Amino acid sequence: MSLINADTMLLLGMFLALGAGAISFLSPCVLPIFPAYLSYITGISVKELQGDRNMKIQSRLLSHSLIFLAGVSLVFISLGAGASFFGQWIQELLIGDSGLFIQRIAGVFILVMGLFIGGWINIAPLMREQRFQFNKRPSGYLGTFFIGLGFAAGWTPCIGPVFGSILILSASNPGQGMFYTLMYVIGFALPFVLLTFFLGSTKWIVRKSRFIMKTGGAIMAVMGLVLFFGQMPVITAALLDLIKDTWLAKLG
Repeated sequence: MSLINADTMLLLGMFLALGAGAISFLSPCVLPIFPAYLSYITGISVKELQGDRNMKIQSRLLSHSLIFLAGVSLVFISLGAGASFFGQWIQELLIGDSGLFIQRIAGVFILVMGLFIGGWINIAPLMREQRFQFNKRPSGYLGTFFIGLGFAAGWTPCIGPVFGSILILSASNPGQGMFYTLMYVIGFALPFVLLTFFLGSTKWIVRKSRFIMKTGGAIMAVMGLVLFFGQMPVITAALLDLIKDTWLAKLG
């Protein structure tokens, strides 16, 4: 595999991880409770959040959101690092073309999770929602940070399968795993920060969440099949040819 092809594969995987992070946030498990979470970590009522907000409130929203996301990111990135290390360890233990073997396992897992996310199959254990509950909110930014840790450590029907797929992808590509995890975190954080300032848009997105999840699930399922059959190099080569042809057409 050429260096350019490998770089294109990495770039494609990172874009998919970015989309996976966004899907996790926009899922029916997270987005509908987003205003309540925002209210909980800032101490500002939902009514105030949805009304006209002055500069002081906006600043408070942004600072707490970033601290919350720091807690979330710490858990996600730590798990991603662990998955990459585990994948490297497994590849060193196995004899033969272990990379292809792990890639096929990743393909099956991502395919199944895609079908689950899209609503085409049900997996009862994944439907159970487990989150750390805080009976009394810890005060200040430290409290917000710990709430972020608790949120990320909880297993929800939407975040778990999607992020689990990113972890499996990281384990199957140990040298690139941290890039995938980082892009997933960015994909989750961007809509979180944006909707902090445009809270009214959440209602419209919630109405479209079913379509978003089905589309995301279909993409994950296709990605799983591509990984299982080892067709990622073929796709990246086709993308390279398409890009080259487009540039040549423009230059011509």
